[in-house]
Amino acid sequence: MNRIRLYWFLQIVGWGGFALVTIALASLTGEIASVQVWAFIVLAVTNLISSHFLRHVVKEYNWFKLSIPQLLFQSFLAIVALSLANFVAQILINIAFGILNPAEDFKVLVILSNIFLAFLIFALWFVIYFLVHFLDNYNTTLKYEAKINEIRLNHLKSQLNPHFIFNALNSVRALVDEDPIKAKTAITRISNMLRFSLMMDKKQTIDFGDELNTVKDYLELESIRFEERLNVVYHIEDEAFSYKIPPMMLQTIVENGIKHGVSNLVKGGTIEIKCREGLNDDLYIQVKNSGQLTHQPTLNAQDEQGHGLSNTVQRLKLIYGDKASFRIFNSGIQFVITEIKIPKQKVTFE
Repeated sequence: MNRIRLYWFLQIVGWGGFALVTIALASLTGEIASVQVWAFIVLAVTNLISSHFLRHVVKEYNWFKLSIPQLLFQSFLAIVALSLANFVAQILINIAFGILNPAEDFKVLVILSNIFLAFLIFALWFVIYFLVHFLDNYNTTLKYEAKINEIRLNHLKSQLNPHFIFNALNSVRALVDEDPIKAKTAITRISNMLRFSLMMDKKQTIDFGDELNTVKDYLELESIRFEERLNVVYHIEDEAFSYKIPPMMLQTIVENGIKHGVSNLVKGGTIEIKCREGLNDDLYIQVKNSGQLTHQPTLNAQDEQGHGLSNTVQRLKLIYGDKASFRIFNSGIQFVITEIKIPKQKVTFE
């Protein structure tokens, strides 16, 4: 059961239970009329709507980011407001069902009792909602940290494996005598990539520009190795730089295109990176590389085909849920396209 369904299940069960309890308590004092039963049910539905509206306010204004004192203060004010609204709703419902007893219902003690009881009920709702949220968020965070640690180790292994270091240093060695300035630049790029890998830590997302700079460093190093066999093309819209993306995501896709596409072709090929903003404030990242998919790669943890895309897909799912998408497909007979859609939003959880 996903979080939305769980939320509505708890809402319906909770406020349904509230209606049953109030009806049961009222029946203890004597026979209860059907009109009173319906009044209690309508009140429970009203409370459900009120609490759902409050949840919308909490999410819209991101109360989860508030400090504890601010959260407690705003929660107290919200509960008081809901309690007063609940009392007004009771009066209006009683009037609508013709069961209002002004002599009894407007006594100061009765009014205060009803408001206090509503305060306790909504306070309990608040505690349960925030407790469920923080427990779920904590669980999601643990999953993400486990996955990001796996990503980090896998990426460091791919970046620091002897084959990569051998190629990079060989390229630099060849430049030392021919072009010392270019050799220094290559060493700087290697340093930048290693620093970026080590400083990634456990961030969920980073600025698109930072990720792109690392990808450019990587492709510049590969250009030294492939020489004329590698052609790199960038089509980056300015709007893309206002987005944040998961670290190492674009790097992984580009690396995949080099290893399983361009490097397998005698004449080499092209890596083309396109980034644009969609109509619904989504970022579309497209990496086009020379080569062909003979079959769709499996996206499990141990990908026999070596496409290494499982971590990217799983991270997108963990961070964005169903709001992000991933696909890889052949474009004609010469190219493979990997496309990712990322929403422009704060990374929060239900």
